[in-house]
Amino acid sequence: ILHLGSTCSLKSVRLTSFGTLGRQKGLGMGSFPRATKLQICEHFLEQLKRRTDLCLHEKEIDEIRQHFKSLPSRYALDVNTDSLDVLNHKRLLDCARTEEGAVSFQVRPVDVSATRPASEGGFLNYSPVYSGSVLSAETRGVRNWSGLPRPAFGSSPNLQALAMEADDDTGSAAGDRPLTFFEITVAARDKPKLLCMLTDCLSGCGLNIREAHAFNTQDNLSLDVFVVDGWDPQLQESLEEALHSRFQSLHFDTAEERNQVAEMAMQSDASPDKLPAFHEGLHSPSNDWELDPKALHFDGKIASGAFGDLYKGTYCGQDVAVKILKDVDNSSQQFQEFMQEVTIMKKVRHKNIVQFIGACTVRPNLCIVFEFMTNGSLFDIIRREGGLPPPTVVKVALSVARGMNYLHQCRIIHRDLKAANLLMDSSGVVKIADFGVARVLTDNGNMTAETGTYRWMAPEVIEHRPYNYKADVFSFGIVVWELLTGQVPHLGLTPLQAAVAVVQKNLRPPFRDDFPDPLKEIMCLCWRKNPDERPDFSELVGRLEAIAGMFPDAKSSASALKELMEPRKGREGLFSKFSFGAKARHP
Repeated sequence: ILHLGSTCSLKSVRLTSFGTLGRQKGLGMGSFPRATKLQICEHFLEQLKRRTDLCLHEKEIDEIRQHFKSLPSRYALDVNTDSLDVLNHKRLLDCARTEEGAVSFQVRPVDVSATRPASEGGFLNYSPVYSGSVLSAETRGVRNWSGLPRPAFGSSPNLQALAMEADDDTGSAAGDRPLTFFEITVAARDKPKLLCMLTDCLSGCGLNIREAHAFNTQDNLSLDVFVVDGWDPQLQESLEEALHSRFQSLHFDTAEERNQVAEMAMQSDASPDKLPAFHEGLHSPSNDWELDPKALHFDGKIASGAFGDLYKGTYCGQDVAVKILKDVDNSSQQFQEFMQEVTIMKKVRHKNIVQFIGACTVRPNLCIVFEFMTNGSLFDIIRREGGLPPPTVVKVALSVARGMNYLHQCRIIHRDLKAANLLMDSSGVVKIADFGVARVLTDNGNMTAETGTYRWMAPEVIEHRPYNYKADVFSFGIVVWELLTGQVPHLGLTPLQAAVAVVQKNLRPPFRDDFPDPLKEIMCLCWRKNPDERPDFSELVGRLEAIAGMFPDAKSSASALKELMEPRKGREGLFSKFSFGAKARHP
C-alpha cells in the first residue's frame, strides 16, 4: 500500500484464505439473498477466530464490525468472504483515513477463470502485492493455479468468457498462459468526479477496465475495485509505478480545507438572513451579459453542491435561479468550467433551452443567473408519476430534439443529457439545462475526455475514444426510455458495472411490450454502437414530427405536463435537480 505524499510503504503480509465455508452457509455471495450485513460480518469473524495463524483482539474485532457497518450492504453481499480480501480493504481504507490526502492502492494478479484443478481443494495461499512491492518469481508472468487469488468480488461470466477467449486465441492451455488480469483496489477520500478521475488514470495507463465495483463509507471515503487487462504481466512493477505517477496528479482537500468549506456552509444555512452578500463595485460592465451584483436579490437556498449553492431570487423584478460558486480559484478546473458554461450560455437562445440572464465573473462574486423553472425537472415528475403516456413522450422528445438540434448547429455538445437536466417552466415548456460540462466542438470534430453520467453515456465516451455530437444522440435514446418507464437505466448495476456492460456486452435498457414500435425504432437507432450509424438530431426531429402526427388528438407536451403538475400547486419551484458540482456526475 503506497501513500501518495509519503515515503513509507507497508510490507507485504502473507495471507491464507479459509476456504468456502461462507459460501456453503449461504452468506456473502451464496444462496441466501436475504442474509443481512450483520450476519455476514459475524460469520466472517467466526471464520477468523477459528484460524490458528491469526490472533484477533477485541479491538480488532470491533474495527472489523465497524468496517462492515461503514460500507453499504451491497459490499457485504458481494465481497468474497472466503478470502481475507475484507482485511485488505480495511487496511487500505485505514491508510486513506489516517494519512491526509493519501491514495492507498493495491495491485495484484488474479485468476478469473471459471474452474480450477480439483487438487487445489478449494483453498488458496497467496501473498498480496502492494504497490511498490515486487511479485514473487512463482507468480510473476504466469497463471499459477495454486498461487493466484480470485477477484475480491468474484469472477463474473463476462470475465470468465474473456479468459477463455484469450486462451483460445493463443491456442495454449490456461495454466501455461501469461497472466493477463490484474485487480486494482483504490481507497481515497471521496471527492467530486473521483470515479471519473480514477478511470481516467487507469485508461491513461493503457488498461482496459473489465469489471468495476465502487463503494462509499459513512465517513466519506471511497473504495473502488477494478479488474483490468491490457498490461504486460512481465512489467508488474512498472504498472505500479505508472499508477503511482497517475494518482499523484489527483488533488485531495486537506481536513483544514474541508472544515473551512463546512463552516461556510453552516454559516450560510444558519438562518434565512444569512443569504449571499456580494461585494459592491466588483463587476465588469464591459459585457452586456455581465450583471451588477447589487441588482440581485435572494429569496432562499434551493440546493447545495460540492462547488456552490443554488438560490431562488429576483433580478430586475424577474424570478431567477442563481448558481453561486464558492471557494474557487481562478486557476482551478471548476473556474474554467464556470467560464466555459458562461461562454456557451451567452451564445444560445432557443425556446427549448433554459434562458441565460447573465453572470458575475469577477471573484468573489462568481455566479450564473438563469430563468427560474417553476415546475422543476422531468426527473421529479416521472419518479413521482411513473412513465409518461407515449403521446406525451413523443412530444416531449420532439421538444428536446429541437433544442439539441439547435445546439449541434451551434457546434455545442451537451455531454450530460438526461431527464434530471430537462426542466419545465410555468407554462409546461420543456427546456434543456445544465451546461456545466458542455463544450464547443473542436476543429477536428472530435473529443476524448470522459464526462457525463455513466448510465446515459455513449460507449465511445466510456472507452475514451474520440467522439462527437453523436454521443448526445446515444444519451437521447436513453432519455426516451427513461420518460417511457419512469426508471433509472440499468438500476440493478452500479454505474461502473453498467458502463462496462454497455461497452463489452452491448447492454441496452430493455423494451416493454407496450412500447410503441416507432419509439423502439428511434431508441435502437440512437443506441447503435457505431456513432456514424446513429441519426443526427435533424433526422430525429423529422421522425418525431411524423410520429406525433399519429396522435392528432393528443394534447401538446406543455398541456399534458401541466396537468401532471396540478397536484404540485403551492410548492417551491424546482430548479433543485439542476445539478452542479455533484459527486462525480455518476449517480
